[in-house]
Amino acid sequence: MVKSQTKHVRRNNGTEKTGTPVLPGQVVLVFQGGGALGAYQAGVYEALHEAGIEPDWVIGTSIGAINGALIAGNPPELRLQRLRTFWKGVEQNVGANLPVLYPSLASTLVNWKTMVTGIPSFFTPNPLALLGPHALVGVENAAYYSASPLRDTLDKLVNIDYINNQDVRISLGAVKICNGEMTYFDSRNDTFTVNHIMASGAFPPAFPAVCVDGEFYWDGGIYSNTPLEAVLDDHPRRDSLIFTVDIWNPDGAKPMSLWDVAGREKDIKYASRAHSHIARQKQIHHLRHVILELTKAIPEKTRESREIRELASWGCKTTMHVVRLVESSVPGEDQMKDIDFMSAHIHARWQAGYADTRRMLDLAPWRQPVDPIEGVIIHDAQGGAAPSLAKGVDGFEGRTK
Repeated sequence: MVKSQTKHVRRNNGTEKTGTPVLPGQVVLVFQGGGALGAYQAGVYEALHEAGIEPDWVIGTSIGAINGALIAGNPPELRLQRLRTFWKGVEQNVGANLPVLYPSLASTLVNWKTMVTGIPSFFTPNPLALLGPHALVGVENAAYYSASPLRDTLDKLVNIDYINNQDVRISLGAVKICNGEMTYFDSRNDTFTVNHIMASGAFPPAFPAVCVDGEFYWDGGIYSNTPLEAVLDDHPRRDSLIFTVDIWNPDGAKPMSLWDVAGREKDIKYASRAHSHIARQKQIHHLRHVILELTKAIPEKTRESREIRELASWGCKTTMHVVRLVESSVPGEDQMKDIDFMSAHIHARWQAGYADTRRMLDLAPWRQPVDPIEGVIIHDAQGGAAPSLAKGVDGFEGRTK
């Protein structure tokens, strides 16, 4: 396991002393799960790192948990290197010329190779799976693959001591397998081990459940793959600049074949109702601001009563800027894209994440004045155009007069 060498001083985003951009609050990264698509998240981090912006808090599930751990589990000067090492280690190839001459065939061969032999630094076939689906092999073996290689990789690349020193807060989503309850392992409250990361990435039935403190968990992405609510429901809340990085795009063309149908169904399922989640959180946070404003209108003597103070505690004055970065498909992708670890596609996704983030940083829409009654401001520009996601205070064109 990587060990700490020095105690790193926590950097402060948005100060003139550090020369970093002035930002409207703590910086939060929210990473979805999605296997090979997670290379896009690494590109997002590279652009932020290059701009001198480091996260105060990383929230992730599945591959987002792994990327999050590689960031939160290393000092700033090592984070990009660790991300590159991990993603280089999972790249798959089938010859130098085939991807150029026959890209579709190359993707198919890479995907089949991954399913049959696994990825040496990530997962390998579980021989117990050959006993059949009804064999009572035990909860920690009931999977098609073993994730032991991932454990070894994380031991080498993630500094668990650094996470537990709480330089960067990290929260990872997982589901208790016996009651379906969503849990967020949080370094603010929990002492992390590699098992916490493994549990958040234990996607069934590919990977087996992982035990943490006597409970067995699966990948949080099967319950909620867009863990934005962890930020907006946090207590105490802080002004935040939240980069929510969605690697499943709910928007897409009409599927014209059964193969396309399977891909579109996957996109919608694992986008995890991101639009409606953001709209609802926007509405809830707006109501918190309304409560705060109503409290100000109450006479001071009445306002100091125990009952009114309790009601007023539901109010909030924080402002949350939510920057949505949504991955678009790279040429040659299909419904198997989440296991498509072909080198060319990994590089393309990484570069797309980098370019999209650079574009958003150049726009810096969070610098614009905002209506103080709006607690959540959505920045969802793609290619320079700003769609009307969650427009209005309630997310449905609503407006409080």
